[in-house]
Amino acid sequence: MAYSAGEVNQPPRSILRAGDAEGPNNGWFMAMPVVAGDMMGVKIVTFYPGNTELGLHTHMAMIELLRRSTGEPLALMDGRLITEMRTAAVSAVAFAALAPARPVAPASFGILGSGVQARAHIQALKLVWPGMGDIRVWSRNPANGQRLAAETGARAVAIAEAAAADVVLTATSSTQPVLMGRWLAPDALVLSVGATGADLRELDDEAMLGSSVVADSRDSAERESGDVRLSGARVEAEIGEILSGKTAAPRGGRVVFKSVGMAIEDLAAAKLVWQARKSQS
Repeated sequence: MAYSAGEVNQPPRSILRAGDAEGPNNGWFMAMPVVAGDMMGVKIVTFYPGNTELGLHTHMAMIELLRRSTGEPLALMDGRLITEMRTAAVSAVAFAALAPARPVAPASFGILGSGVQARAHIQALKLVWPGMGDIRVWSRNPANGQRLAAETGARAVAIAEAAAADVVLTATSSTQPVLMGRWLAPDALVLSVGATGADLRELDDEAMLGSSVVADSRDSAERESGDVRLSGARVEAEIGEILSGKTAAPRGGRVVFKSVGMAIEDLAAAKLVWQARKSQS
């Protein structure tokens, strides 16, 4: 809400390609600074899709937290877990704001992807969605999909069945659309958190243009999301505008929540970690 109200100083993230390899082994290197409230922070994050084949995390990060009034560095944190948790937490907040406006209370959850974010989203959404029942998992790697299903009480299914759920999460590193609009239920809520990049997509044109699009940041989504840029879809609202009551949540029809991730989310999470650590000392 503070971001959408213009109370956060958050410039566009700087994005560089590592340029040391071809294909999925060519990683991304990003810097995300922000000033808000009594704190400042910066996250340095890398994304290497090819790390999966090496048994390494695809996302790795460090966050520096500083006191705004003096510029004093307060902490240096491993940002990988913070990124994992805050991304799922943002989706949970979006679900809590958008789901009550759905014509029917959602009961089924379809997941496209079987990595870190798939697991984190199940954990986070259960905190705000007591009615979550039928969890469906599809993965490009069937063994990973079966493993996630076994660990979480879900069902490993074909992609079209996962996509037909009431709520659909896309959490892949795909460069081409994997979620087709023709598979979606008429009033589906789609949480799209993967494939962040101006030329990368998870959703096809039908999914994007046939839905009301809500984003964490309108500016960032229109600049950095291939799903938005390449489809020509219009971001109708920011989730902060809906949470503050400035804009009503869409009623009826499909809704896509596009999350590209923001530095203010990292700063808010890092501040919580810092405060918890201080309370223990």
